[in-house]
Amino acid sequence: MVTSPDDLKYKLFTRRAGLISAGMLVLTSGLVGRLYFLQVVGQNQYKLLADKNRISLRLLAPERGKILDRNGHGIAINRTDYRVNIIPEQTEDVEATLAALKSFLPISERRKRRILRAVKRQRAFLPVTVAENLDWETFARVNINIPDLPGIQPDMGITRYYPEKDLMAHVVGYVSSVNAREIGEDPLLELPGFKIGKNGMERVLDQRLRGKAGNSRVEVNVMGRVIRELSRKDSISGDTLNLTIDRDIQKFTADRVRDESAAVVVMDVHSGEILALTSTPAYDPNDFNLGISQKKYDILLHDARKPLINKTVQGEYPPGSTFKMIVALAALEAGVVDEHEKIFCNSKFEIGNTTKHCWKRQGHGLVNMVEAIAGSCDVYFYTIAVRVGIDKIHDMAARFGLGEKFDIDIPGEKKGLNPSKGWKMANRGSRWQGGDTANVGIGQGDVLVTPLQLCVMTARLVNGGRAVNPEILFPEEGESIETPEVIPLSRKNIEIVLRGMAAVINKPYGVAYAQRMRKDGMSFGGKTGSAQVRRITKEERDVRVRKNEEKPWRERDHALFVGYGPLENPRYAVSVIVEHGGGGSKKAAPIAKDVLEYMFTRDNQAQSGRFPSKGDA
Repeated sequence: MVTSPDDLKYKLFTRRAGLISAGMLVLTSGLVGRLYFLQVVGQNQYKLLADKNRISLRLLAPERGKILDRNGHGIAINRTDYRVNIIPEQTEDVEATLAALKSFLPISERRKRRILRAVKRQRAFLPVTVAENLDWETFARVNINIPDLPGIQPDMGITRYYPEKDLMAHVVGYVSSVNAREIGEDPLLELPGFKIGKNGMERVLDQRLRGKAGNSRVEVNVMGRVIRELSRKDSISGDTLNLTIDRDIQKFTADRVRDESAAVVVMDVHSGEILALTSTPAYDPNDFNLGISQKKYDILLHDARKPLINKTVQGEYPPGSTFKMIVALAALEAGVVDEHEKIFCNSKFEIGNTTKHCWKRQGHGLVNMVEAIAGSCDVYFYTIAVRVGIDKIHDMAARFGLGEKFDIDIPGEKKGLNPSKGWKMANRGSRWQGGDTANVGIGQGDVLVTPLQLCVMTARLVNGGRAVNPEILFPEEGESIETPEVIPLSRKNIEIVLRGMAAVINKPYGVAYAQRMRKDGMSFGGKTGSAQVRRITKEERDVRVRKNEEKPWRERDHALFVGYGPLENPRYAVSVIVEHGGGGSKKAAPIAKDVLEYMFTRDNQAQSGRFPSKGDA
């Protein structure tokens, strides 16, 4: 059969039409499948992406937790922060608005440049902070003149405030803005103006004080402008911390040593509660929160009295004669001396080819242990220290907290130095010598302590030998309080040492007899100390040893005192160090006396109902 040309054309057309139809069917199927995937299978995913463009989740900063003293007085609190912002899109000329604003509040050229950089960097409808922490008068003037200040937006927030200023600076520390190294993974730290603890308890307990962020879900337009709030989860404020410190006792101690470079620690000998932790001079933590100037910071940094250092826990000093109770206990426990043995002091002690001297040029004559503690006889303690040896002295010092960090939630606490034979070989590569032991016997040489350690040592001595630890925070609800362990010592030996400490103040032969309390029902015991900061040369001894007041301030001895009271039933321990203050009996003992007298007076008034007791508020 012959196929005509027309039949060939028809078959060719039909085949092409089929191929085209098949292709269209495939394309249509693909399009329908893609539409099905987008609208049905991928619906949730693309709805979420659309919502992300439409809905913004914004963090709400929590209010920082308060720090209160034992009676509920605010030490670190929050107060209203009066701020002024500028919204660039609401003014035709940002610089002109800032120039007009300068009539009501100061804006430095440096600050102006930072504001203009922020304006260029951010979207035009977002506010830029112009000034913060304004006083009410300035804030009110800006508000009154708002019609003449296009784009200016007064605002109120929350800022950290330290009402006691320098009184508690070394305890609570301060907060400041977050730097790039500190941001980490917490999105809270990226919030504009958010501040974290940089020193003191603000730093150590920052996580507890910081709180937890809330969030706000808001609907925004394509430009990011908020249209409405969809939902909100409020933030959770940080914990409130209750200190064991009493603001009034802290104020009394600070006022008493205001003009000195000094440290004072007051403790309850039974509970270990720290009632005062004073280091002078200090600084105002509000300066750091507001942004301290370089000039003011340089003044603090280069002050010879070191106001930025917390001397109570960071200062390391030779304990001088306040260490003699440790030496006495070590010797009594080892049996190398008893309370009745008398040792002759002619003001000189020979050891090897070295002659050491007593502070009393004519010597003390024959003295027993109580008399040696009361008169602070150096020759007596040179003698018994060499007899008992450094390692037993080291062990006794450790029992009373020397050379130990107590971790009381204040940064930078030092361990001091409680030396031993092993320590010297490991650190100096040489053997311990008898002369080293003699030096330690009077609290000089390698031994170093902090004022906090001295107060703990005194508390453990006078509370019956219980190893109480210092506490600066009241325990959280439900937190158990451990009962202090009893230090394994002879009670009789402790009583011998305490008789010596009582005689320091209350016997005519005591070196601080002039500081005794003359009021009925008030008495205390203690021990003076004077720690040399430079060695007295043989030439000076041959001619004349200069008095402290004749020396430059930096060459004068440190004045120390540890005390306790009341004498019959001890409740308080106190340690005092006055840097380059001279003699302990003349400089440090009167401070401790005044502090203890203040404590006794408060207690008497509380018992008579005229003054609230420290645990009532």
